[in-house]
Amino acid sequence: MDDAVEAAKEVTAEVAETTKSFLHIDDLQKYLTWPNMMKIIASLVTIFLFFLVYKLIRHLMNKTASKKFQPHTMVILNKLLRYLFFVLVVMYVLSLFGIDLSAVWGAAGIAGIAIGFAAQTSFSNLISGFFIMVERSMKIGDYIEVSGVSGIVDNIGLLSVSIHTLDNQLIRIPNSTIIGTNLINYSHFEKRRFVFDLPISYDSDMDLALQAANEVADICMKEGIVLTDPAPKAYYDGFGSAVNLKLAIWFDRTKLLDTKNAIYTTTVKVFNKYGIVIPFTRYDISILEKPEPKTEPKKRITKTK
Repeated sequence: MDDAVEAAKEVTAEVAETTKSFLHIDDLQKYLTWPNMMKIIASLVTIFLFFLVYKLIRHLMNKTASKKFQPHTMVILNKLLRYLFFVLVVMYVLSLFGIDLSAVWGAAGIAGIAIGFAAQTSFSNLISGFFIMVERSMKIGDYIEVSGVSGIVDNIGLLSVSIHTLDNQLIRIPNSTIIGTNLINYSHFEKRRFVFDLPISYDSDMDLALQAANEVADICMKEGIVLTDPAPKAYYDGFGSAVNLKLAIWFDRTKLLDTKNAIYTTTVKVFNKYGIVIPFTRYDISILEKPEPKTEPKKRITKTK
């Protein structure tokens, strides 16, 4: 019985020694001292204070800057602030392990130069994105046109702007392209002006046609399609294949299609009422009969014996 007890103690001692060597308990005991524990606690408290300061700055920024910047700009600023917080925490943790930060900054500088040469286009888009945010020339939901491409803005990022066309296709426009070319924002102002071409024939009464064009605008104003301020204006703009009559009206930018439909249908009704002819291209087609081909008389061949 005593031999069995002794054997069990020996086995238990061997297992404990193996476990201790496997888990490096001796090494852990060297680090788990009161000074080191105090350092760990102080580090956790410091990181917690960093987090509180980050939350406070973020709250103040969202409260004050949200009145001056667009919502998409606030999203980008929050991302930059979060990245800055993570960088500070990582640098603080590295300093706790005794890592020389000057070497890290030197390596980061060299890497930054290499990355800068390799990603000049991305850096250009990044700087352009900053100018786009400062200018506030567009916001999410605006209908814009850039280099012949038009659509509704879905996202304004640091590198590009994403839009979707009216036929629901996604288009990504680099920020450098937007800065380097003309940007047309159809949604920036509430009111929009459109000039309609209403050509009339040379046989029409020009004074009567001008009166009819103004009547078209009056009818559409009563229907609430055309705005009264600024007032619509009909005028002549030269001669060509027809007399160039134009009608300039102002309308709500969200009612472009309704305005076009109302102006064109009302114009046809009013012009027909006054007998004003809207010229169009006509073709005269003549059908000619194909002449019968002329046949020459057959020659008679005679044989001689």
